[in-house]
Amino acid sequence: MSTPIRRSVLSDDVHESLKSLILEHRLAPEARLNIDALARELRVSPTPVREALARLESEGLVRKRPLAGYTVSPLLTRDEFNDMFDMRMVLEGASARWAARRADPAARKRLLGEAAMTYELDEPDATGHRSHASFTALDARFHDCVAAAAANPLLRDAITRLHAHLHIHRLYFPYAETASTGQEHRRVAVAVQAADPDAAEAAMHEHLAAARLRHLRVFDT
Repeated sequence: MSTPIRRSVLSDDVHESLKSLILEHRLAPEARLNIDALARELRVSPTPVREALARLESEGLVRKRPLAGYTVSPLLTRDEFNDMFDMRMVLEGASARWAARRADPAARKRLLGEAAMTYELDEPDATGHRSHASFTALDARFHDCVAAAAANPLLRDAITRLHAHLHIHRLYFPYAETASTGQEHRRVAVAVQAADPDAAEAAMHEHLAAARLRHLRVFDT
């Protein structure tokens, strides 16, 4: 009984390692992925790497093509990026509205706690590279908490998939503005706590509109 558990834990660890490499662009957008080379780098067998890549494909972070194997998903174009945010407006506006209506007391309290978390960049590593993984994780967790509180699993899954494309762009995010993100999250959480669907939806739309503008600056540089 213990062997499958260990394998599952190993597969999860490999998945998280590869996901971090992609989000940090250490595996660059459109880069080809060699399963054997990744297995050697991570000091595991090829099997958990294949399992992890299959999961990453379902999340939209890698692509698999016949005879070509896996590649990291490309960055979105400006038009694709706007399309993605248009979808986020629709889905996450509904998510916030339904969360305000449906969330139980524990979910409302949890959302306030997530919104109160502070956003800080990780310390630079030996090469001077500064990770944004902590910010990305906190931001993703907040939006997932809203989606979970909306009590619609299909909606939650759709939002998670959209976020995968956003996170690949995180390398270019203006991190000096993380305080704005935190303030916007708190407005959403307060509206959900107050069970005010209109205010929750409006706060989410305002947050996403501001986030869109912050990210679109990347395309103008």
